[in-house]
Amino acid sequence: MSAHQETARRNNNWETSTLGDTCEMYQPKTISGKDMVENGAYPVFGANGVIGRYSKFNHEEPQLLITCRGATCGSVNISEPKSWVTGNAMVVRSKDGLIEMRFLEYLFRGGIEISKAITGAAQPQITRTNLEPLEICYPRSLDEQHRIVSILDEAFARLATAQANAEKNLKNARALFESYLQSVFTQRGEGWVDTTLGNVCELFQGLCINAKTKHLLVESGDLPLLRIKDLRTNTAEQFVSKSGWPKNARVVESEIIYTRTGQIGLVFRGRSGVLHNNCFKVKPSPILNNDYLFWWLQNPRFRTRITALACKAAQPDITHTLFKAQSIELPPLEYQDAAIGRIHQMREETQRLETIYQQKLAALSALKKSLLHQAFSGQI
Repeated sequence: MSAHQETARRNNNWETSTLGDTCEMYQPKTISGKDMVENGAYPVFGANGVIGRYSKFNHEEPQLLITCRGATCGSVNISEPKSWVTGNAMVVRSKDGLIEMRFLEYLFRGGIEISKAITGAAQPQITRTNLEPLEICYPRSLDEQHRIVSILDEAFARLATAQANAEKNLKNARALFESYLQSVFTQRGEGWVDTTLGNVCELFQGLCINAKTKHLLVESGDLPLLRIKDLRTNTAEQFVSKSGWPKNARVVESEIIYTRTGQIGLVFRGRSGVLHNNCFKVKPSPILNNDYLFWWLQNPRFRTRITALACKAAQPDITHTLFKAQSIELPPLEYQDAAIGRIHQMREETQRLETIYQQKLAALSALKKSLLHQAFSGQI
């Protein structure tokens, strides 16, 4: 029993029980996508809310739904009146009306150790058998349940507003930097020349792992294989041998990496290892500053243009030919050097703002957990 449940047990106005003793739980009949009706009269609720429409409903009243399959296993929804609920959601409702539905909703959001009911790593799932033993505490009085729900509703509404504002400010900080970045590369002046990336850059392909090269993979070592996944997380899951791969596939921390397939158009630096075939190494000529190129490849105008061109293919891919054909307005090296300083200054400022808003979002999340803890330990 958790500490807050023990506190509640000592309060004579609260009841301690299990979900199986207090609630009815079942998974309704599932209908497939082909059974749904585009303009059906009733919403269909799946694992994560409304997934379509149907000509019939299987629940006239709103129901508390717990996602019982997939990555969002354990999340909570409440269906609309007259809805079809599929078997990807578990309907949970109080027996004999002992627990008000909204109170039960908040219980699942923070008063139940739902993780104990989740099994399966590759495909997480919740079963009724696993839910039934979970212990819960609740006030015997429905009026008291309503009072707690009212307090939480008001507090969570304010927190939602604060969260939306913080998320908006975080988005604005990122947009501000992107807008500034674009302006740096479009304010033409004396000495600028129009050219192409192929004239001022060299591209080097990463290592293709196939039946002929898989022998180059080793269990551990000093040379990580840099796939897009590894670049994004700054981790290493696979390694390559010290020899046998194209030397131009090797990158060091100062060199620019550009993703060409899958998640196309991402730019990385500060990594060391052997590139996977889904990336290029981009090496600038002497008339193009490496730092300037690193930021130029991230400017919104270029990113939007090349991504749109790459996605026209059946298999989205930024080829050597496509990359090299893209135009670039190139300023003198003096301007490039000065621009880098301004970009770094702006980036530091916007990163400072992003950190502030991310910390605020984390604090709001912690406050939600604290409020739920107080609610189910009889402290509000």
